[in-house]
Amino acid sequence: MQKLKAGLDLSREDISKVMAIMLPALLELVLSHLFTMVDTIMLGRSEVSAVAIAAVGLTNNPTNLVRSVLIALNVGTTAGVAWAIGAGDRRSASQIARNALMLNAAVGAAAAALVFVFAGPIVRFMGAGEDTFAYAKEYLQIVAMGMLPLSMTFAVTAGLRGVGQTKLPMKYNLIANMFNVMGNYVLIYGKFGMPKMGVAGAAVSTALSQGLGLVLALYTAFHVDTPVRMRLDGGWRLRLKWIQRILSVGMTSMLEQLIMQVGFIIFARQVSGLGTMIFAAHQIGLSINGLSWMPGQAFGVAATTLTGQSLGAGEKGKATDFVRLIHRMSMISAALIAVLFVLGSQMIASLYTTDPEVIRLSGGVLKLIALGMPGICTQLPIAAGLRGARDTKFPLIASMAGIWIFRVMLAPVFIYTLGWGLTGAWLTIVLDQTTRALVVYARFKTGRWLHVGEKMEKRKIS
Repeated sequence: MQKLKAGLDLSREDISKVMAIMLPALLELVLSHLFTMVDTIMLGRSEVSAVAIAAVGLTNNPTNLVRSVLIALNVGTTAGVAWAIGAGDRRSASQIARNALMLNAAVGAAAAALVFVFAGPIVRFMGAGEDTFAYAKEYLQIVAMGMLPLSMTFAVTAGLRGVGQTKLPMKYNLIANMFNVMGNYVLIYGKFGMPKMGVAGAAVSTALSQGLGLVLALYTAFHVDTPVRMRLDGGWRLRLKWIQRILSVGMTSMLEQLIMQVGFIIFARQVSGLGTMIFAAHQIGLSINGLSWMPGQAFGVAATTLTGQSLGAGEKGKATDFVRLIHRMSMISAALIAVLFVLGSQMIASLYTTDPEVIRLSGGVLKLIALGMPGICTQLPIAAGLRGARDTKFPLIASMAGIWIFRVMLAPVFIYTLGWGLTGAWLTIVLDQTTRALVVYARFKTGRWLHVGEKMEKRKIS
């Protein structure tokens, strides 16, 4: 730890703050993703195996588009609450959290309706063939029903993270995900007298677990004493002042995620053209790759919260040092994950399927993921720190450059023109992550991001 904080003006208490926020967030994210991986593993060992994985994989990008836009909207909630807490204004923090919950309810309901109605055209656009269309459409329509409760849960979680409270979201999200895994076992395979529903069973379990997550989140929001505790008599009218505070960060982050996810969808369509078997291996790679993102995202939660709180209190030097420390920690995790993926690629891939060709292809993907780990564990926490400072422009530029140059424009060249297939697809992912890391790190080094939020506050005062 002494080496990690070398050259940084941080006390033991400051480092304890990082760990207190990061560790519960890491545990929540890692275990939540592991439960999602179990979903894929269970489907991979069902009667339709590769077809099931490919069908659900076709819905991943559209559902991730919705999830990512909702999460991005709530980056504004976390940043707004953190700035208010840093300035000692608990009343404003609570009002921001309440407005975020109402805003998320409206956005989540609209997203759920659109995805349900257009499920068929969406999966057709994603490249669904005759063997996967029916499975993919049914799965997407059922999952859409859980988008409203999921959106509202995100709002509660974002508010709690803004005050540095990550243990409570960890608890209710883990309970909901454990319920999802048990529901998968019962409904996919038809256990305990329930019908064998296969892919549809996985979707029903997901939607029910998201409803349970909302119930637990609302109980936490209304009954646990935190700086953003909600009350029924606390005033539930949407206020333009607080919506603007949320959207000043959230809209740019939403635009970033929209650009990213549309790029991901185009990229997925290109890979799906390689065939069901290769696309199944690609989906396994994406599932495992998601695990590699979890440490960076957990460090990002700490970076957003502590940067926002420090700048809200006028401590620019401390904000900078927090981001530097968090980046160093994130890079250590990158090295460990890279070694795991290189040495255990075949063993990890074999957890998903017994098909030797899919295992071979997936194992090669994991070794390529290892190359991208430094980029992943740089761009995630540093971009999160910039967002905590309400500087959302450069994370947006980084995402546009990385995704649209490599995953959209160059991917067809790598995959088809050069004939590199799945390997070419994953090389573009590595280049994307590296490019994003370089852009946000260059912005961080200028120090200009420290003054963005301050200028926004001055404009509002004037």
